[in-house]
Amino acid sequence: MNDLKDLSRATLEGMLVNFAKNWLAHDGLWFQAVERHYDLDTAIKLDTEAWEKFTVVEAGRIMALHGIPDNGGLEALKKALGFRLYAVLNKQEIRNESDSSFEFYMVDCRVQSARRRKKMDLFPCKSVGLVEYTGFARTIDHRIKTECLGCPPDANAGQEYYCGWRFSI
Repeated sequence: MNDLKDLSRATLEGMLVNFAKNWLAHDGLWFQAVERHYDLDTAIKLDTEAWEKFTVVEAGRIMALHGIPDNGGLEALKKALGFRLYAVLNKQEIRNESDSSFEFYMVDCRVQSARRRKKMDLFPCKSVGLVEYTGFARTIDHRIKTECLGCPPDANAGQEYYCGWRFSI
């Protein structure tokens, strides 16, 4: 077995991207299996339950690894968003920053871009996203409020961005 310390930086970075792609593929395949065996509503319901727990675990691990303090405010959240598992796969932007809020946009989403290439409807992820982003932000700092600016199936989603969120404190 290879020792990670012996691998080059380029190899390690490639592994990180590969791990994120594998995780995202598993997430998608799991969802499709539930949808096939049951229906879309059941798949979304179960996906939401899983994200409600996963987002807290992910935020906690990011905070621990990167020394992000509890209740570190919006700066802590901005830092943590950059270390999420899919941050290496998706193009994210922070806009309209102020002392009390900022907007976070998923400009390119690997899942939604693939669906668009395949001429499929965008995945209606808003209900899952509300749970995911609210839980992530609250884990970073319980004072942070989360508002959806647009996310499929919203009409404005998929044009300038796939999903947008405003975080305020």
